[in-house]
Amino acid sequence: MAEHGWEGIAKIAQDFRDASVRRVEPSVPDVPSELLKDVTDLPRRLLAENEVLITQTAPENLVESLAIGKLTCIAVVTAFLRRAGLAQKLTNCITELLPEEALRRAKYLDDYYHEHNRPIGPLHGLPISVKEHIGMKGKGLNAGFVGWWHHKGGDDAITLKILWQAGCVFYARTTQPQTLMHLETSNNLYGVTVNPFNRDLTPGGSSGGEGALLGLRGGCLGIGSDIGGSIRSPAANCGLYGLRPTSYRIPVDGWSGTMQGEEHIVAVMGPLSTSLEGVKLFMKTVLSAKPWLIEPSCVPIPWRDQDSQLTVAQNKKLRIAVLWSDGIVKPHPPITRALTEVVTKLRDIPAIEISAWEPHKHDEAWEIIASLFFADGAQEETAAISASGEPWRPLSRFIIHENPYVKHLSVEEIWYWTNRREQYRRAYNDVWNATATGTGPHGEPEGTVDVILAPVGPGAAPPLDQSRYWGYTSQWNLLDYPALVFPVSKVDPEVDQVEEGYEPTNEKDAFNYHLYEPEKYRGAPISLQLIGRRYEDEK
Repeated sequence: MAEHGWEGIAKIAQDFRDASVRRVEPSVPDVPSELLKDVTDLPRRLLAENEVLITQTAPENLVESLAIGKLTCIAVVTAFLRRAGLAQKLTNCITELLPEEALRRAKYLDDYYHEHNRPIGPLHGLPISVKEHIGMKGKGLNAGFVGWWHHKGGDDAITLKILWQAGCVFYARTTQPQTLMHLETSNNLYGVTVNPFNRDLTPGGSSGGEGALLGLRGGCLGIGSDIGGSIRSPAANCGLYGLRPTSYRIPVDGWSGTMQGEEHIVAVMGPLSTSLEGVKLFMKTVLSAKPWLIEPSCVPIPWRDQDSQLTVAQNKKLRIAVLWSDGIVKPHPPITRALTEVVTKLRDIPAIEISAWEPHKHDEAWEIIASLFFADGAQEETAAISASGEPWRPLSRFIIHENPYVKHLSVEEIWYWTNRREQYRRAYNDVWNATATGTGPHGEPEGTVDVILAPVGPGAAPPLDQSRYWGYTSQWNLLDYPALVFPVSKVDPEVDQVEEGYEPTNEKDAFNYHLYEPEKYRGAPISLQLIGRRYEDEK
């Protein structure tokens, strides 16, 4: 396809995407030519009442209604296809809708229910959206590179097979950034994906298509990936729940991207949802299938939400430590307000104990992870971009060309940085163990902090091309700690005013401080995250 040039390939991709939207029936409504910044209310005005009701229902309630025959799969899938089409017109979040396949699947499930008078599985009829680089057999697999437009999935990713077996319906594929290494979502195939709550802001990345789609309720449960914040950033920016699981819990075989096989910083697959129960539903469904028997790198740990080890012993308080700042970049006033509001409510609960979490050398953590992100000196990213002659996006340049830690590492240098990673993990583990209130019969620490409450970023959703600080998410990737994002509030310029007189402590802090102009952030969701220790995802 080289004869088309990168612009020609991009037009083919966009025409293909637009054609998939046009095939939705009844047709997706047109949107106004002049849009407000906040477009989250438009679908309620443009869709039928029953479609609005269906698409604003939480996934756990949808599967319950589908399981008892209160809703048909065809009705649910049609509603989400139409709202997803609207989401595309409003935020540019879709790479492809799948109307024919989704409705064929929905009819099969309805017929099954009619014949057997029971659902086919725990996800019977539930629509699930998928980030584009997670492979579907015979579907495009470009991972955000124009030069990869012709790549096709040889098979469905293992996680998709498990969800399909459980009865779900795949209906939408969503956008991601060039290189998959932005905390925003822009590429030269489809352009820029914007935030539905404020179209001047980013929905986050790299799973930003999922964030924008679910933020507009064009989906209720979606699948993203995370190597430095790519599930949590979109979940936070779009007012959703999102989980970065511990590595090797969810199978990842079947996705696309550069540097396949690297193990210094392990990327993970995980859910974004409009509800907390949706996150649990995803994890429980996938882990109930014992994926470690299919993908041997997965650890044989089932979902333990009912296990006694996760309950709080009698007379023992749940201990939550609060990270107010990482000591490098101070969060904007809306983030600090959210932390304060949540902590104030938690302090009123007798069974919860609140303390402060002191950051341990988070600047060193960034040095290590940034050195390991592109161990080949970003040669594969450079080759993938050069293949079509497409231009470098601003945040691709930022994370590679402007990143002083990017260099081609020798084997010995990889060993060095991997050892630094392990030393840092041990040091952070010691910090956590130091919070113990006693020791067990074998000398093990007891009564340690259960979870850390922290910002997801140094502000709410940033203006486009300005997401340049990864520290509040990449920190936990380096440590391989599970982290759950949850919504708290929205930016209110009348309340969340600039902290006058603050003196930034470094260049990154200054960039973030001067980025905050309250009116620019009006209406942006404010979210926080809970971080646990490795393989304590259920907490």
